[in-house]
Amino acid sequence: MNPLGWLSASDLSRQLDVGGVTAVDVVTALEARVAQCEPHLNAFYLTKWDSARAAAAASDARWAKQGALSPLDGVPITLKENLYTAGDPAPIGTAAGSPEPKAVDAPIAARVAEAGLVLIGKTTMPDFGMLSSGQSSLHGVTRNPWRLDRNPGGSSSGAGAACAAGYGPLHVGTDIGGSIRLPASFCGIFGLKPSLGRVPIDPPYMGRVAGPMTRTVLDAALLMNIISRPDPLHRDFMNLPPQRIDFAAELERFTLKGKRIGVLTDMKVGLAVQADVAAAVWDCAQVIEQHGAVVEPIAPFIDADMLDAIGGFFEARSHLDIGALPAVRRARILPFIVQWATWRAKRFTGDTVMAFYAQVMAMRAATVAATHGFDFVLSPTSPVPAFPAAHCCPGNDPEHALEHIAFTVPYNMSEQPAASINWAYSSQRHTNGLPIGVQVAGRRFDDLGVLQLCRVIEQLRPPQRAWPVTLV
Repeated sequence: MNPLGWLSASDLSRQLDVGGVTAVDVVTALEARVAQCEPHLNAFYLTKWDSARAAAAASDARWAKQGALSPLDGVPITLKENLYTAGDPAPIGTAAGSPEPKAVDAPIAARVAEAGLVLIGKTTMPDFGMLSSGQSSLHGVTRNPWRLDRNPGGSSSGAGAACAAGYGPLHVGTDIGGSIRLPASFCGIFGLKPSLGRVPIDPPYMGRVAGPMTRTVLDAALLMNIISRPDPLHRDFMNLPPQRIDFAAELERFTLKGKRIGVLTDMKVGLAVQADVAAAVWDCAQVIEQHGAVVEPIAPFIDADMLDAIGGFFEARSHLDIGALPAVRRARILPFIVQWATWRAKRFTGDTVMAFYAQVMAMRAATVAATHGFDFVLSPTSPVPAFPAAHCCPGNDPEHALEHIAFTVPYNMSEQPAASINWAYSSQRHTNGLPIGVQVAGRRFDDLGVLQLCRVIEQLRPPQRAWPVTLV
């Protein structure tokens, strides 16, 4: 095993600074690791080794002259396929997508390049980002490095798998209903869904954010310092006013004493919570209570109508998008997605869609009302650990495709920050040994607080298993 792919971004930064390693060495090591794992994982949509080596050499020259562009200059990174990079197509995970290269970098890609990070590749995603799964009509099946017969989740499927498999320390995904946090939970990594608008994104959409997927909380904080910078082109009309927050420097300036933390282990809607998942959340809550937090149970705050409405709303959106495609392109879409987007949406009226929208807004109001009295809320990220790799969702039923997002999607609609951090591993027969993530949600705009609490949890959690160096 070459250890360079497993070093954290913070460790790599220190090594690059003192000359203990070169950025070119790291890229070379990662190229070998990716070549070893990709036949099994399929986490990359495209690799960029030639440009990565050139960027790494330029970074090494800057470090030698003490002219690094940022603390992460020379550190490797991957971006999800739908985060545009100039000259590369972004077909949004589907064989029906456009093969035309994008003309300019997305805001995140531009900020990453300005800071000197080395882009080694673009990671996979399912069709239109509308699955919590590694299934794609274009990319094929992306698998979980902990167990190759299991799903990495989605829609940031490749990012989650790449992070857990040692494809470098830094990865960026997107999230509109759980697409960062669910892969983070299934792959045992850390994933932050920032407050809506904290990280400029293009194109913006209700609930859509981009955020870091890393193996340590500090690495996520370091990356947030870069990707949360303003976009000079002002492409994100939902972007928050820029704030000078040094997420990394402030990470340890936090105390649990007196913090009010709500605990929710059953939303009473959607997929039933597996027993060991609920136990992991309570175990986490009890540990942080022993260290000074005030922990209280919180009642479920969304209902079946709200969860159904968010599904119906996205079905209507996807039905419209699919219907606008020529028949020859529609035929290329993953059949599960077509069935999900059409089984009832073909009968929707304007009144139906507006009723769904009203329930989505009710979900937003209910989430804020239920959580505003707490500093943070703990819950499962997913009600179950990773499901089979061949499935498009836990039940593999297109008529119940979003039953597992009841804990994650409310915070997209309420615009609150939320993260998934691994706590324990499943003890159930079919999911034995698979990671179990705990979700940490904070008040709107308190991205720093969520990172700070997650850092404490990272320090207090039980011993963690070794990363899956050998894929099985």
